[in-house]
Amino acid sequence: MMPRLGGKYDVEIECISKPRAEFQTDEYFELDLPVAPAVMVGDEIAVEGSDISEEKLEGVICSSLGLPPPEPQKKGIFGRLREE
Repeated sequence: MMPRLGGKYDVEIECISKPRAEFQTDEYFELDLPVAPAVMVGDEIAVEGSDISEEKLEGVICSSLGLPPPEPQKKGIFGRLREE
């Protein structure tokens, strides 16, 4: 999801992956970073402690770039028929 959005918008994507134990240390909490798993866009915490939908993440990216929110995507068979 993130590489696709990084290609669609002019944003740099950085993924940081560490063992869960490293996110639960006193040293990590002193850094004042969000609880993992988390997604940050610039200085804004989009979500922490859970996953985020692609639609919500795209909305946060658009807001950060000063762009209008993306159009909601149609899902299911009706969305596929509309694309054709």
